[in-house]
Amino acid sequence: MHVDPYIVLGSAVVGLLVGMTGAGGGALMTPMLILLFGVKPSTAISSDLVAAVVMRPFGSAIHLRRGTVNGRLVGWMVLGSVPMAFLGAYLLHAIGNSHSAQQHVQVALGAALLLGAASMVLRYLIDRKSGNNRGALIHEVVARPLPTIAIGMLGGIIVGITSVGSGSLMIVMLLFLYPALGASQLVGTDLTQAVPLTLAAALGALAFGHVSFGVTASLIIGSVPAVVIGALISSSAPDRYVRPAIAFVIFASGLKYVGLATPALGWVLVATLLVGAGFWVYIAHPERSKASRAPD
Repeated sequence: MHVDPYIVLGSAVVGLLVGMTGAGGGALMTPMLILLFGVKPSTAISSDLVAAVVMRPFGSAIHLRRGTVNGRLVGWMVLGSVPMAFLGAYLLHAIGNSHSAQQHVQVALGAALLLGAASMVLRYLIDRKSGNNRGALIHEVVARPLPTIAIGMLGGIIVGITSVGSGSLMIVMLLFLYPALGASQLVGTDLTQAVPLTLAAALGALAFGHVSFGVTASLIIGSVPAVVIGALISSSAPDRYVRPAIAFVIFASGLKYVGLATPALGWVLVATLLVGAGFWVYIAHPERSKASRAPD
């Protein structure tokens, strides 16, 4: 079993983002293995799933300890996601592991994520202008069982068919179903519900996939410490820092799923970071904020 130090480093970067945002694990880790390290797609997917079974509970534990996990929402989502993950795996088997079918699902998912990222930015601007508070306490968020189960079912079947992508989509749907949910609760709840879902998918990968234990070990060594650091940040950082990170990772995931080439994806993300940083400096500048509040 060979541990690749470069995979360890790359997985640490992705693990940090997963811990901070709860999203982007499969969307970033699997393409990294395939495109940068030449790992076969089936091996990359299976190895990433098995590594995620070890990685995600560490991030979840941090949020559970900090009290930023809504257990009721986790329970309802898991009720829908785990059975549908197995159904998705069966559907994938029934259609013969068709690459074209997976591609269609991923493109549709990418379009939904891009729309979700744009909606998150729009919501942020509206909330900032209206002064709405999106930081309700855990006991203040009233669970809506049927829509929450539906979110879990959709995420589960996507994981069963494509092995990736459910975290980002479920984050977006949770945000709009529970608009008062704080960013730290959003991340903690999503990380926690992903533990049994990932376990179900990983059992299928171990049974029918092509797991490379060297790649898996490299991913675990890099991602586990990083996801802990990311979870510590997201469980205590203010919403105004965590939500932009979530939107950025979902935006990156969406671009990847719609098929944007890796070089173009890199340039788009760099440009997005520069524009976003400039915008954040513009709206956060103390003197400008005072001027905007000053009477005419």
